[in-house]
Amino acid sequence: MDLRDWIRDVPDFPKPGILFKDITPLLQNHEAMTFAFDQMAGLFKGQPVDLVVGIESRGFIFGAPLADRLGAGFVPIRKVGKLPYSTIFEEYDLEYGTNKIEIHEDAIKPGQNVLIVDDLLATGGTVTAAANLVEKLGGKVQGMTFLIELRFLNGREKLSRFEVKSLVEY
Repeated sequence: MDLRDWIRDVPDFPKPGILFKDITPLLQNHEAMTFAFDQMAGLFKGQPVDLVVGIESRGFIFGAPLADRLGAGFVPIRKVGKLPYSTIFEEYDLEYGTNKIEIHEDAIKPGQNVLIVDDLLATGGTVTAAANLVEKLGGKVQGMTFLIELRFLNGREKLSRFEVKSLVEY
């Protein structure tokens, strides 16, 4: 199955000049969605994965099914103020300004192997911040997986110390 058939281009969203990759059609089709989950999990099958970390919000869509397929637990990384327990945060740069994400301070035990999942790899800023949070808690980033990678934005270069795998590249 070619997953590109299920990813819609939306021009000028969220602002003029941006070509947004909309995964809604893929998620609406059970066969395409299940295929994507199975393929992403398969990229790390047989590797030690104790936890799958999903980055808010579309990383949750992929993270929980991958955790299930890999026999691992699931941990959400969220925008600041969304988690109910004690947290640690990481700030990262955006095109204009900064943003923060956070994780529960007890979400990862030292030495646990962690797979980080999101729907899309663009510039790599958010996923780098997620990896920093995992490592602050003593976890080992086993790898990162994405449904889509926008190669022209060179996000993979920021992640050179990690195993990075994606299903669809543009």
